Amino acid sequence: MILIISNNGDSTTTRVIKYLSAMGKKFIRVHEDEFFEIKTDKKRMYLASERNKFFLDEITSTWYRRGGLKFKRLYYDNNAANHHMDEHQHWLEDYVIKKLESQKTINKQSNNHVNKLLVLEQAKKTGLDVPEYFLAENTDEVIINETITKPITENVILDSVDRNFNGIIYTSVVQEKEKEDFFITFFQEKIEKDFEIRTFYLDGKMWSTAIISQNDEQTKTDFRKYNYKKPNRKVRYQLPEDIEEKTHQLMQSLDLSCGSIDFIKSGDTFYFLEVNPTGQFLGLSEICNYSLEKEIAQYL
Repeated sequence: MILIISNNGDSTTTRVIKYLSAMGKKFIRVHEDEFFEIKTDKKRMYLASERNKFFLDEITSTWYRRGGLKFKRLYYDNNAANHHMDEHQHWLEDYVIKKLESQKTINKQSNNHVNKLLVLEQAKKTGLDVPEYFLAENTDEVIINETITKPITENVILDSVDRNFNGIIYTSVVQEKEKEDFFITFFQEKIEKDFEIRTFYLDGKMWSTAIISQNDEQTKTDFRKYNYKKPNRKVRYQLPEDIEEKTHQLMQSLDLSCGSIDFIKSGDTFYFLEVNPTGQFLGLSEICNYSLEKEIAQYL
């Protein structure tokens, strides 16, 4: 039995499930608004929610897509008893998650959030080229028009940032000095790119796509500023063998079996930018006919 942990409306999960169904593989899909009780029956442990029930020993592989397993907790009037039982329940939950992660998995709930600063340091240790970067509270050391800034957070969407409008934080070129200090910000050397590369990684295998974004002023700095009237050209691409090997070493060191990885090609150099364990990949899969949904279903 395959356990899939995902968000309710995630279309990527739905596409993979269609392949699982066609392959005759049994699965359970867990949503982010689902709460489980940990129970036992005849010395076997199982999880039960309003829509799902499964024994731990039935699960042979797990795909952590998004969301996470959530548990119902009991509460007691006596503070001492409540504190003790809260810890008791914590360790049961910890056991359940780690037991599932000890099986065959595509990523894990316990390490799905990556620290981008630590990832960059680890990428350099594995021999990948990384654009020079630094953290600062002012622009004293910033070279105007030769430095970019971008968030180190995973979520770049600002909900209701302006009344009823959401906002997205894009990579931007620093075009002027700031007069006052500000909160610690990430700055990085601006690389003049030939094109960008998005690589999907799964258990040592890689599928890459070249994104020709530099010819459009709108997408030149950040291809996520999509030009829907004139979309960037995207084509299949093969990373050099040594870059793929170093990328594999990086993913192993991060204990990630899956993820979307961004590179920039500039001349003969391939610069590593970041990895997103739960990044979107359907669009590039369709354009390049990679059938990555099928690859995931087969792996599970």
